Amino acid sequence: MSEHAFAVLHHLSDGRFHSGEDIARALGCSRTLVWQAVHAIEAEFGLEVFSVRGQGYRLARPYGWLDVAAVRAGLSTEAAETFTLAVAERTDSTNSQLMARAGNGGLHGLVLACEQQTAGRGRLGRRWQARLGSGLTFSLLWRFERGVAELAGLSLAVGVALARALRGLGAPVELKWPNDVLLDRRKLAGILIELSGDALGPATVVIGIGLNVTDPGDVDQPVATLEQAGVAPDRNRVLAALLNELEPALAAFDRDGFTPLRDEWWQLAAHRRSPVRLSFSHGEPVDGVACGVADNGALQVETAAGMRTFHVGEVSLRAYS
Repeated sequence: MSEHAFAVLHHLSDGRFHSGEDIARALGCSRTLVWQAVHAIEAEFGLEVFSVRGQGYRLARPYGWLDVAAVRAGLSTEAAETFTLAVAERTDSTNSQLMARAGNGGLHGLVLACEQQTAGRGRLGRRWQARLGSGLTFSLLWRFERGVAELAGLSLAVGVALARALRGLGAPVELKWPNDVLLDRRKLAGILIELSGDALGPATVVIGIGLNVTDPGDVDQPVATLEQAGVAPDRNRVLAALLNELEPALAAFDRDGFTPLRDEWWQLAAHRRSPVRLSFSHGEPVDGVACGVADNGALQVETAAGMRTFHVGEVSLRAYS
């Protein structure tokens, strides 16, 4: 049904009324199938559709599709030369798709964005799902000359790039160690990094990013959206802005590692010199005060037992008081 739902959504995306008869004729299907697709748009996609006798169907608000040409129009010269863009209507996971390509000669700089993920996931295996069109979900494949052992701090470097772009768009974001972007202390975006390659190099990385543009619907944590920050919900413009900052940040990281970005990350940190609690998949939580990040991206925390360093992994950080 999703295939028919997407086809009908294309007809309704202008936000105007379209009769079921006209849609059925254009798609070469029955009006019953159009009716079923409209219900799927509401039930599966989370979009509101008005149905008025004599007028047909209309979306509550127009739907803006991800579009390769529109994204490329907003790219810098360097980003346009580096990135190859693809858009899917529906896939299991953009990260999974690019990881499958990573070992099969997938292009450096390949970017895959999608309208709907059926098996999207975040860090620690958490699901990442939202109302269709409310978020920007994409992954990019990047080949590093340095090895896997030298990629510590990469998620923080990506966070800096996202913060640069989002602040440039007008959203006063902060960063939460190790891979979240916050707005008003609520989650705006998340980063998921998956690696393949040798310890000494080269290495291939797939960087997955999920960003709330408008209200995502019911989710299991407090979230923020770009729309709340007054940023126009144009996902193509936002994606171009993010890629324009990711290109130089990733190139710089490959050359110099995280060290040159460390101070900038710390200035953007939401929990800078604040009480925090770190929770682990095993063992007791640790309370302390966040004091900085090391050259390898590890979090430095002053605890009752003295200064301790925590590496990216099975660690969850929360503000604590």
